[in-house]
Amino acid sequence: MEKTPLSTSAHQGRLFIVSTPIGNMEDITLRALRTLSEVDLIAAEDTRRTGLLLKHHNIQKPLTSYFEGNEQKKKEFLLGRLKEGNRVALVSDAGTPGISDPGFRLVQLAIDSRIPVISIPGPSAAIAVLSISGLPTDAFFFRGFLPHKSKQRRDILQELQGRRETLIFYESPYRISQTLKDILEILGDRQAVLARELTKAHEEILRGRIRDILNQISARKLKGEITVVLSGKTRKTEDSGFAAG
Repeated sequence: MEKTPLSTSAHQGRLFIVSTPIGNMEDITLRALRTLSEVDLIAAEDTRRTGLLLKHHNIQKPLTSYFEGNEQKKKEFLLGRLKEGNRVALVSDAGTPGISDPGFRLVQLAIDSRIPVISIPGPSAAIAVLSISGLPTDAFFFRGFLPHKSKQRRDILQELQGRRETLIFYESPYRISQTLKDILEILGDRQAVLARELTKAHEEILRGRIRDILNQISARKLKGEITVVLSGKTRKTEDSGFAAG
């Protein structure tokens, strides 16, 4: 199959939203590697982490940082480069940019400026865990990271109480126990899957009800990125489904 060039015009900038591995370095598409090797500039959430990925795949390209905290300053710089006709790739620490990170703001700016935005699809932790959860996938609600503060977190959970879709959250290992306790109290003892360090050497998948998972992690100090998938509200008093394990 003939490959499509990155830009149809030498004077037209383009913004490429490039998905990168969430752990395993091999989880990157051929198209993503080609895009990263052909763009003029790569905007990365963490230049050191992206630098390791590029080194692993023998790609040498200029890097600039773009993360929560400097996006207001950097988005105008990046927009300027795009308007000059440069091809810019946006990557996050892991997975698909714009999902629970400030990437969507740069996308909005490019769209408003009539600069083409091209998706280079690939890994997403939320979809990866949902696909192996064993919970319904025909309708789901992705909430990203819940608020750090307990009251705000509990307010959000109250709002989600009646949703029948499968629920997906990201969470820090430092807050996961308290978040699960809040979920147990507000949403009830639902079926859940907790995935930690997905695709990495120490990948761990815990399944069961919230109470079961809390018991499994109560005496442990967890590390790594965590994704939680919960069953939605059902009409039955008890969910049928898989056993803890």
